Formats: sequence, C-alpha cells, structure tokens
Amino acid sequence: MTIPRADMPLPPQFVFDDPAAYELMMGRWSALVADPFLDWLALPPGLAWLDDGCGNGSFTESLLRRQRPATVVGVDPSPEQLAFARQRASTVGVRFLQGDAQALPLSDASVDAAVMALVLFFLADPQQGIRELVRVTRPGGTIAAYHWDMDGGGFPLQPIRDAAHADGYEPQKPPSAWAATLEASEDLWLQAGLLDVRTTQIEVCRDFDSFDDFWRTAQGNPRLRDFFASLAPSVLQRLKGRVREQLGVAGGGPLVLKARANAVQGRKRQVVHTHVASDAETA
Repeated sequence: MTIPRADMPLPPQFVFDDPAAYELMMGRWSALVADPFLDWLALPPGLAWLDDGCGNGSFTESLLRRQRPATVVGVDPSPEQLAFARQRASTVGVRFLQGDAQALPLSDASVDAAVMALVLFFLADPQQGIRELVRVTRPGGTIAAYHWDMDGGGFPLQPIRDAAHADGYEPQKPPSAWAATLEASEDLWLQAGLLDVRTTQIEVCRDFDSFDDFWRTAQGNPRLRDFFASLAPSVLQRLKGRVREQLGVAGGGPLVLKARANAVQGRKRQVVHTHVASDAETA
C-alpha cells in the first residue's frame, strides 16, 4: 500500500452542503452499516463518544439508540449538515460543533471512543485526521472508522461509476480514496501507534421502489450531480440506459442493491508511569 508523501500537494477539502439530499442518498446507506459496525466494536454503554464528521446526524442516531452513551459530541465542517442534525428528535442532548476533522475543536483525552463514519476518504490528509482522533481519545479508548470499499467495487453508486467509465467518462473519486482499502486502513491505524488493530468488511443491501427511485437518490452525491450536469441530455440518457441495463432492470419494479464497507478499529495506548526510586527507598 502506497501512502502519499508528506510533500505532495493536498486535495481540496470536500464539504456536503445539502443535508436533505445527503439523507436520501448516503445517510440511509450509512445507517445500514451503523448497526453491524457498532456490534463489531462491542463497546459497553455509558461512554463518552465523538462522532467525527457527523454530517446530518445519520450515524449519530444509531449511536444514541444502540450504545446508550453518557455523552456524544458531533463535529462537522458543514453548517447546513449540523443544522439538519440538530433538528432530529433523537439527537437532543448531543453537542454539535462546526469544525475540521484535521483540527478538532476538542481538548486532549476528552472522549472514550472516537469514530468516523464514511469520512476518512474525504479528508485531504487522512493521517492528520487519525492523529486528531488519537489526541482527543483517552488512553485505552477506541478509535474506529468505516468507509466504502471504493477500489473493491463496494461503493453504493458503483453501477453508475462503471457505466460512466464504459462510456469513456471518469466521475471524480473522493480526494483520499486510497485510504479506504482494508490494507490502507490497517496501516494507517498501526502507523498512528494504535494497539489491537482489527479490520472487517460489512456488506449491506438496500431496497428501492424502482430504478427511477435509485437514480433519484444518486442526485444526492454532489460530485455525481455535477457530473450529470456536465453531460449533454442525450449523453445523460444513454448513461442512464446503460446503468439500467447493467442492473438488469427492464421494467419499473423494485430493485435491491448491495454495498460494502471496510471497517477498522484500534485502541489508544495506556500511559505508563515510571517510578524512580529515591535513595531512601533503596537504602
């Protein structure tokens, strides 16, 4: 696995600014991964959690429902996403803060568990993002993430990407898609000095009422939305037909699609206090 050099220029930060569209598209996909991810972490209730890159609060809802945490802090760079998250009835009591995952607005060792749900590959500098997770987590605490298996074809909108590629187009990937593989995730967690590093894959299925329902949700991805807008109407219709053909959808019936996420977790080292015996103690 090749990690970009420190002297390489960083890609621009990517921010979602349409929370309703995000909920329709990626929020619902993320919620499907959240429960098996939290089961895999197997952490006790009553902890202080950080939902780093909380977006519109989709994962935050699952966290509150499943973990019964003592406290939750959600951090995201998008004010629009945070406003949506605050309006969810179940997130009352969550402390939502606007901030950058690469410079978290939290004090050192202030949470027991820090997670990123579908965030790592959007960071311009994933290594710095992980360093921040380590900084704000207490010794012995858990640091974890899940992200779509982009290189392995696990992205929920992969059928559209494949059809576009077959037509000679290449929709833009997240800026740090390289970090989303199991190998890269494990390496990044180990390089951060974390212990008991483990990885797993989580496959989920989502039902759509029809192909048009699926196609409509794709508009919630800003990069894909911009890509569609760049195409001539005839080209866009050809692309849509290619996706429909690829999925084997002839009529207007229901559709079931799969996606796959790569997950990683590790534990922050405990602080070791070394006692130096005095002359009196050794006498």
